[in-house]
Amino acid sequence: MKNIVSLLLLALSSFSFAQNSESQEDLALNDTVRRLEGVTVNADVLVGSKFKAKNRAGSTYFISPEELKTFNYSDINRILRTVPGVNVVEEEGFGLRPSIGLRGTSPSRASKITLMEDGILIAPAPYSAPAAYYFPTVNRIQSFEILKGGSQIQYGPYTTGGAINMVSNQIPSQFSGKVVASMGSFNTRNTYVNVGDNFNNFGYLVEYNNRNSEGFKKIDFSNNTTGFNGNDYVAKFRVNTSPEAKMFQSLTLKAQLSNEFSDETYLGLTQADFDNNPYRRYLSSEADKIDTKHDQLMLTHLFIPVDYLTITTKAYRNNFKRNWYKLHDVNVGGSTVSLASILDNPETNQAGYDIITGAVNTADNALRMRNNNRVYLAEGIQTVVNFKLNSNVVTHDIDFGVRYHLDSEDRFQWDDRYKIENNALFRTVAGTPGTQDNRVESAEAVSAHVLYNLTYKKFTFSPGMRYENIIRRSLNYGTADLDRTGTNLNRRQNRTEEFIPGLGILYKFNDNYSAFTSLHKGFSPPGVNEEDKGESSMNYEAGFRFTKKALSGEIIAFYNDFNRLQGADTNAAGGTGTGDLFNAGAAQVQGLEVLVSYDVLNDENSKFKLPITISYTYTDTELKNNFTSGTEAWGTIEMGDEIPYIAKNQFSIIAGLDHKKFNVSISGKYNDQFRTIAGQGSIPENELVKSNFIVDASAKYHLTEKVSLMSNIVNILDKEYAVSRVPAGLRPGMPFGIHFGITAQF
Repeated sequence: MKNIVSLLLLALSSFSFAQNSESQEDLALNDTVRRLEGVTVNADVLVGSKFKAKNRAGSTYFISPEELKTFNYSDINRILRTVPGVNVVEEEGFGLRPSIGLRGTSPSRASKITLMEDGILIAPAPYSAPAAYYFPTVNRIQSFEILKGGSQIQYGPYTTGGAINMVSNQIPSQFSGKVVASMGSFNTRNTYVNVGDNFNNFGYLVEYNNRNSEGFKKIDFSNNTTGFNGNDYVAKFRVNTSPEAKMFQSLTLKAQLSNEFSDETYLGLTQADFDNNPYRRYLSSEADKIDTKHDQLMLTHLFIPVDYLTITTKAYRNNFKRNWYKLHDVNVGGSTVSLASILDNPETNQAGYDIITGAVNTADNALRMRNNNRVYLAEGIQTVVNFKLNSNVVTHDIDFGVRYHLDSEDRFQWDDRYKIENNALFRTVAGTPGTQDNRVESAEAVSAHVLYNLTYKKFTFSPGMRYENIIRRSLNYGTADLDRTGTNLNRRQNRTEEFIPGLGILYKFNDNYSAFTSLHKGFSPPGVNEEDKGESSMNYEAGFRFTKKALSGEIIAFYNDFNRLQGADTNAAGGTGTGDLFNAGAAQVQGLEVLVSYDVLNDENSKFKLPITISYTYTDTELKNNFTSGTEAWGTIEMGDEIPYIAKNQFSIIAGLDHKKFNVSISGKYNDQFRTIAGQGSIPENELVKSNFIVDASAKYHLTEKVSLMSNIVNILDKEYAVSRVPAGLRPGMPFGIHFGITAQF
């Protein structure tokens, strides 16, 4: 591995090499359209097609609309599980609040990667509180762009592992609409409707999506469901000059509103209870629920004054509110006992175990329920200027962008107390809002990037630089100042300035073979304490792409050298929930990504196609320091320990049979065992999540060109498997489920 990595010192990364044309798929899916000698400009995409992904000087993966239609997944975890280099840790089985890592970054709530929708930051508070308690509804996303290594440096602030951009459904090129309706196991239903049209100077798209389920878990002594219900509304309106205007301009307004109510908990199961029935939930979690609301306004201005210059400006404002009401801990004989300690050692904590399972009538106030009530705001404005000059020999592609961004997290939390009596929960004390946590953390950030893609004959050189200037602030009013007068206000502030360089080199041997290498600096924003410095690493990769008739693929080696790895004390990762960041010291992450696709039949005259796609990811992690993290999620670290929640081996395979009247596909994913607390050697049973191999299937029959029947089956072998031991106890993956539906277009 290190021999391969040494080759990478030739480079540092950035954008991709410019192309003179795009696919018809790109032309049909544009929101803001300008045709300049075959070039289509879409203001929401970073990559735009598989062709462009294969011609970048860095690892890039594009999931097309056609691929998304194959399985009709509404779970982001299942969509991403075939992408090399992506590490996904499931939680509730439906993918509502995903945990995603790229190339060894911590997957906890996807807080260490740059998440975007239509090219703007989409995490609740990307700089001050990035944990993905909000994630866009997958059904309204038409494509996914996953950028790792050198190809993603311009999309900060998180540049260590990579970035994911979700491209929402675009305004159509002509009047059209779509209806998708399905239902299935656990009374799970999904309804999606859109309609849109495009005129010479105006276009629009309106969407509605509802997802709901009764859930697949059963609460002891209760008839309550464990599912969810969510609605998502989107409207887009565009006005533009005539496409043939000398100076083209368009202005697009996007408005989005969504809400979700989930009967979801942080409370898992003991090992013995999981082995007996993994879909059980303890009585003490009966009142647990999360209530969320998200709204977005985004205004996009596209200006093309001349054929070789494009200026895109986006102004955005995202609001997110949520209250996750859930069991926090229990009181045993006057002492507070954490849920994780009870579930890890139920024999030692028998009294606490009896309380959370409802095996005994408890004293008043024995259970503490916390209103994790928080309000998030993220707003900003960004402009990207792109300049292209093409000739037969040389292509110049210069990209300059600047962004001003503000975000905040407002915690106004309180605790209620409960007891259990005769197998039922009763509230004994109603808390006062603000008496558990009463603080606001915020961030102000100015960022900029410049990228120069020079293509000369078979070479593309992509030097670039990103700049981040971040001010983190904290205002802690204290639990006695509920009116926030500032009587005992505790202020903290931390300012960081960072330059993040990168360089990539792509060499095309011919249209079928290419090689690339890149080197770039990895960075994650620091916390609010003055001593916080942010995460820092140097990241290397080398890759080879090939196409040989019906066979295509890529092989990529990567090596991330951390001089300052960053961890976070969060409930989701099994910590106390303060949100404070800590320095985990030096670390190394290295690995291999392989992707191979092959059409077995490979016959242009055949009525059938039999495509097979195989992906494999190897990830090796090692911590290089001794230290005590102060949080249960990491524990005490010794040199040589592995980073928790990173599977060493992942493998997936998708095989399909395609005909003009039907499609049948089967997908299998192997996830290696992983440890839940940093360590080395064999994994202790109480720190282990075992390996699993899960198989899904889908089928679609086309009644007409516009109407199709569809079905999919998840976990077709009905495997019982664990996906995590955090926040507290073991939690299961989705059991066998089958869904039927219909899709119609007009």
